[in-house]
Amino acid sequence: MELKDMVVLVSRSGRHLQRYNKGRRQVVGCIPYRYKDFIELSLVDEDAFEVLLISPQRKGKGLLFPKGGWEEDETIEDAAQRETIEEAGVRGEVECKLGTWYFENKAGDTAYEGHMFPLFVTEELDYWPEKEIRERTWINVREARKLCQNGWMKEALEVLVSRLTSQISKQTKGELFPGIERTSSGRTTILPWGCRAQILSPPLSNSTEEA
Repeated sequence: MELKDMVVLVSRSGRHLQRYNKGRRQVVGCIPYRYKDFIELSLVDEDAFEVLLISPQRKGKGLLFPKGGWEEDETIEDAAQRETIEEAGVRGEVECKLGTWYFENKAGDTAYEGHMFPLFVTEELDYWPEKEIRERTWINVREARKLCQNGWMKEALEVLVSRLTSQISKQTKGELFPGIERTSSGRTTILPWGCRAQILSPPLSNSTEEA
């Protein structure tokens, strides 16, 4: 195992550095995404990419995107990257924030301020801190909408879908994917990780945590 993989095998624990804003615990998360190696020009634009979801730490229905507490000794982008490595075992480039959501836990006794980012995945780790307690799954957007258990995360997903699909119009796929190659069957090959999302101003939204 390379050293760069070994240094992330232990998750942060404790909340002595946890950030709060007006009594709300500040949490940060990512929607890891990647573009498919193969697409067809006739595909719906959101079918050109897929997202990574993980199983919850506590057994239950549904999946979720990696997220956790934002601590005082790190930037919000560093926290987003760290949580994604710890829970999902992927690295990548944290892009422009999708938005901020306000929600409570099921019991209604803890309030949160959640910040979500896209993470353009460039590396999947074989070993990560929560490998033994979580499963990770790459799925298409339609399945992600069904399986994601948190309403505010679903809203963040829709912001990401809107952002990415605005860059993947059928008329400009050749320009957006410089690694594209046409085949005799009509399929097109895209070099892995071959496209970046457009940076747009994120909206604000309010939601309630479902789990």
